[in-house]
Amino acid sequence: MKKLNTLLFSLLIAVSLQAQTADEIIPKPHFISYPSASKPFLVNASTVIFADKTFSDQAEYLSQAIEKQTGIRVTVSAFNPNSLIKKEKGIYLVHNSQLTNEKYRITIHAEKIGIEFEGVRGLINGIQSLLQLMPLEKQNNVSVKPVFIEDEPRFSYRGMHLDVVRHIFPVSYIKKYIDYLTFHKFNTFHWHLTDDQGWRIEINSYPKLNTVAAYRSETLIGHFKDQPAKYDGKKYGGYYTKAEIKEIIDYAAVRGINIIPEIDIPGHSRAAIAAYPELSTRPDTSWKVATTWGMYNRQNNVLAPTKASFEFLEKVFSEIADLFPSPYIHVGGDECSKIWWKQDPLTQAFMKSNGIKNETALQTYFIEYVAKLLKSKGKQTIGWHEINEGDLDTSTIVMNWGTDKQAIEAASKGFSVINTPGKPFYFDHYQSLDPKDSLAIHGYNPLEAVYRYNPVPKSISDKGLDTKIIGGQANVWTEYMENEKKVDYMIFPRMTALSEVLWSKPEMLNYADFLKRLKSNAIPRYTFWNSSWFNNFIIWDLSKATK
Repeated sequence: MKKLNTLLFSLLIAVSLQAQTADEIIPKPHFISYPSASKPFLVNASTVIFADKTFSDQAEYLSQAIEKQTGIRVTVSAFNPNSLIKKEKGIYLVHNSQLTNEKYRITIHAEKIGIEFEGVRGLINGIQSLLQLMPLEKQNNVSVKPVFIEDEPRFSYRGMHLDVVRHIFPVSYIKKYIDYLTFHKFNTFHWHLTDDQGWRIEINSYPKLNTVAAYRSETLIGHFKDQPAKYDGKKYGGYYTKAEIKEIIDYAAVRGINIIPEIDIPGHSRAAIAAYPELSTRPDTSWKVATTWGMYNRQNNVLAPTKASFEFLEKVFSEIADLFPSPYIHVGGDECSKIWWKQDPLTQAFMKSNGIKNETALQTYFIEYVAKLLKSKGKQTIGWHEINEGDLDTSTIVMNWGTDKQAIEAASKGFSVINTPGKPFYFDHYQSLDPKDSLAIHGYNPLEAVYRYNPVPKSISDKGLDTKIIGGQANVWTEYMENEKKVDYMIFPRMTALSEVLWSKPEMLNYADFLKRLKSNAIPRYTFWNSSWFNNFIIWDLSKATK
């Protein structure tokens, strides 16, 4: 079997050494046509990329990407698009204000490659398709076949999430993860930075978030449900400095990726109250950073509605808003245990004096307090679907990790919804039912389930709520992903499938065709990136789901 797999992957890599055709691009473009007769464009050391200075960073990114992929270093030259010398051979990055922000056009013939775009994201999308038309092989000359492509995404929001709380990853891997998103034409990186198990971002106004909240005493060995649960007894933690975060933000900006930070409140705050007990409903208690997931109604992890807590929220979210250029900030809001508020006399007194009728309304009070602050700073709030349990202002965006029911509920109230259902968009779930497979949370979300899921299900369409679904996302919770290779193994090839689901029109989706392109185009990329992936995706399909 090992010899067969080795032979298979050798063949796949061999295929990748030849220039691809546009029919192999992932995600699948909306429109492709081939000229009846034309010679290919030849890329070599004399090739020049022409770009307006506004997009010089992206032109340099393209030059570096071509060199990394083929070994050919092409030069970059600035030009004024109003005085373009049309006879000069080269790759032209041409701004076209008539296009929408993420739409692009590629025209390739013997003398020129042209990428038309309106915004940075459209240019980056076009660059990714162009790179897929070139081989993954060091050579002196690369022939790119003539073609015309016109393409744009189905959804405006296309995201991938990464939890760095359960396990933290180096800056180099965060950049690599952003490169994964870029290749697949996602536009959003949802960065889960705080939770019960740690606080992963530098906050100047509350330094103990980094000296205390960023570290836990031990980490799970084996599954949470194992009895008894086992731990490694080793201190674990760390955080990203603001300088590191700015470096990552700049890296993402060149690639057109928006980074949405998540600071999870008012529940999932155990790490914060371990550092500052005065934020809790039991300020006289010494708390420890959580060492396990599954905290709901089991361990106190909520903020108390006190002056200290609201001052904390104001200072922390002000620092977050000032640091991240993203128009969106994620406030979590999920799995907020109400029992700790019910048991606390001071919380009950606060609710009574402020006319808050129940604990669900108190949860809404917290969310709206932060949303108002963020709005004053020009930001829009996103939260998990539980924020919709109360009477919340519909300017907040709901991220649904539940079922169609929760999506319909939020959309019916007027919320814009990002659909990220646990089934099948949680990539921490198993992708096989093999008991020997690498440890995961629970559930079965195979590749085929990801590809066949429509982020606008029929139940939503039937109610005329299609336009309220603005996009989708996959979530990657890293309780059992202790290193980069395990993250790669869990996201690939499911991330590749998701990219096409969120980009291409539903009528263009074809699973058999996708599998062919996965093998000829995507898997050689995983190898090129030195990434791991789950390779038994053919065996473990939807037919196994009921067994």
